[in-house]
Amino acid sequence: MDKEFILAIDQGTTSSRAIVFNQSGEIRAVAQKEFKQFFPNDGWVEHDPMEIWKTQAGVVAEAIMECGADGKNIAAIGITNQRETTVVWDRETGKPVYNAIVWQDRRTSDYCDQLKQEGWVEKIKEKTGLIIDSYFSGTKVRWILENVNGARQKAEQGKLAFGTIDSWLVWNFTKGETHVTDVTNASRTMLYNIREGKWDEELLELMEIPESMLPEVKSSSEVYAHTKTTIFAHEVPIAGIAGDQQAAMFGQMCLQPGMLKNTYGTGSFIMFNTGNEAVESKNNLLTTIGYGYQDTITYALEGSIFIAGAVVQWLRDGLGIIKSSSDIEKLALTEKDNGGVYLVPAFAGLGAPHWDQRARGSMFGLTRGSTAGHIARAALEGIAYQVKDVLSAMEADSGINIQELRVDGGATANNTLMQFQSDILQIPIIRPEILETTALGAAYLAGLAVGFWKDTEETKAQWKEDKRFEPKMKQDQVDELLFKWNKAVEKSKEWI
Repeated sequence: MDKEFILAIDQGTTSSRAIVFNQSGEIRAVAQKEFKQFFPNDGWVEHDPMEIWKTQAGVVAEAIMECGADGKNIAAIGITNQRETTVVWDRETGKPVYNAIVWQDRRTSDYCDQLKQEGWVEKIKEKTGLIIDSYFSGTKVRWILENVNGARQKAEQGKLAFGTIDSWLVWNFTKGETHVTDVTNASRTMLYNIREGKWDEELLELMEIPESMLPEVKSSSEVYAHTKTTIFAHEVPIAGIAGDQQAAMFGQMCLQPGMLKNTYGTGSFIMFNTGNEAVESKNNLLTTIGYGYQDTITYALEGSIFIAGAVVQWLRDGLGIIKSSSDIEKLALTEKDNGGVYLVPAFAGLGAPHWDQRARGSMFGLTRGSTAGHIARAALEGIAYQVKDVLSAMEADSGINIQELRVDGGATANNTLMQFQSDILQIPIIRPEILETTALGAAYLAGLAVGFWKDTEETKAQWKEDKRFEPKMKQDQVDELLFKWNKAVEKSKEWI
């Protein structure tokens, strides 16, 4: 091909990023900009959708300028996004009717409890693969329609559009011409029937959401539209979309059943490929769509941990015991162990496999001898323990003994955390050369759709191991640590 690059848009929970990849899967340019987090009430988290669009457009322009690309030499754009975060906008003005309600937001917890009491648990699980939780988009859309003045009336007149962040970006890149999402993002709304492959009329009726608001659902790898904005001198095809965790699974080339990856970002998300079978979890995991590629749907089991890297941000911004996130490892290494301190980072409730939206963050085992180093270590260990809880559930559901874990995301640069993760799981942890696997997955999905890469065999050949962490801790020590962790988790549950 005469095109040199693929542009990946990685719209995350705390920042908008753009990464340019060449045909060898190597990074040629990166641009990133953080945006504001809003916390209007206890348990509420919001973003400004216009700021998301402006920061994303800005970093795209910056990244393509950095590698001398003007759109002419970009083969396609792939989009990956923070999932479940909900935007409702006016189709005529293109302006949001309310801030984006973020996946971490807990404001619809009472409504979720009401759905459980009304007996919807099994039916929703059967249709969507999800448990009832305020994490997912459906109840957030309903909240906007119920609480924003005039929103319901406009929605019923067909004047409002709902989308997860991918839909919002495509809408803006195409100047309102295209309203789409892909199967992975649709499968996270609690409104999409993953077995029938369509929006579920019964669930839309239950949550009183007009179908006219919803985007058209496409595969994760096809040409959806071409850009219409002035960011590019030429129209560029938008050809790949996947929610961030599914994109990371694709970028890690976990394409065979039984392969799994964990992404350590704001939260931590483990995806386990189950092939063409939607495996029903008996252990509180989610059954979700892994990706849609070449007319085939690949399913996955997922364990969603709400707070991982965010606990490090809290140590930085909330407690002020570190100046930057990268200081956490140095501080943790000032102590040889956790000094008996356990930190359960349930700041937004507990995700898989506990699913307790009323749990809250807690610290146990503090004494006068506890130091900032102990707390730093306990924070890192709390991330690793949560991963252990999810992997135990995955083994129970699948009947497969997990042999290794592929890892990615910012926190994997922390060798202390990765070694402890290997110790507590008692399996090897494999870190790839390219940690930007979320963006890489979006790039691969887009590139495969336009023939930039021939097939997945070509992309698989690009995956390379950077470092392998082998377990060093004795099993009896692991057992003792896990016993105390489990005790701490139980005490943090049902706090409010």
